[in-house]
Amino acid sequence: MPAELTYESTLRELATDRGVLRYHEAGEGPPLLLLHGSGPGVTGWRNYRGNLARFAEHFRCLVLEFPGFGVSDATDEHPMMAAGGAVVRFLDGLGLGQVDVIGNSMGGIIATQVALRKPDRVGRLVTVGGIGTNLFSPAPGEGIRLLAEFTDNPTREGLVRWLHSMVFDPRTVTEEMIEERWEQATDPGTLASARRMYGSKAMAARAKAMAASGEPPYWAMLHRLKAKTLITWGRDDRVSPVDMVLVPMRTIPDVQVTIFPNCGHWVMIEAKSAWESAVLAFLTRKDDL
Repeated sequence: MPAELTYESTLRELATDRGVLRYHEAGEGPPLLLLHGSGPGVTGWRNYRGNLARFAEHFRCLVLEFPGFGVSDATDEHPMMAAGGAVVRFLDGLGLGQVDVIGNSMGGIIATQVALRKPDRVGRLVTVGGIGTNLFSPAPGEGIRLLAEFTDNPTREGLVRWLHSMVFDPRTVTEEMIEERWEQATDPGTLASARRMYGSKAMAARAKAMAASGEPPYWAMLHRLKAKTLITWGRDDRVSPVDMVLVPMRTIPDVQVTIFPNCGHWVMIEAKSAWESAVLAFLTRKDDL
């Protein structure tokens, strides 16, 4: 990563009527919005800092920090409920109409929901694991269960177990990664927000509410998705098992799927070069005549 693309040099703030949204900006060209996933100590910068330089050669990259994860101002909403509104406020605040979007895990779900509700705002869509629904594998996946255990009882050992569930190669989990994640994950405000999402009581309540709801889940509406879509996945994902891809692969009208071997949930980190090449080929491809 070029020296100039540091955390400090790329950090920006956008004041909105729901608090300050913080983001990282790099590059020039068509706008590319990057949305992070969830989990202890997550930030958009940590998800995408290794990819930013390469994408910034082609796009104006905007890495949004969702409210409720310790960087942007929190709202009184559940973090997943706040995320979609934050995306629209962010685009409106920057005066952006349609953008291409990359979303990792939760970020992919949010991007898909925005694309379904406001199809004029999302051009091309790239997801990294996470969308769809378990068909053959148990739900929730191993990584989600470990996430709930850590959230209920935040210990360093629990954090390390969860981090190892996110990757195929355990060497990906460095001491630096553990320390920076631990510092943010145990911040009282961030931890309280995480418990609203992934505490065992919160997850049980959400499952009960979904069972009682008359509204279809977002993945049942993917046939209405207008955005050209690239789904990327790690074959060895223990958070969102790869069988989840089957429903979106079949139902999204204009979709392609790339699965990376020897790779867990963080495809953009573990399969960095191959993933970047696949995503750039998709985003820069001229539409067929």
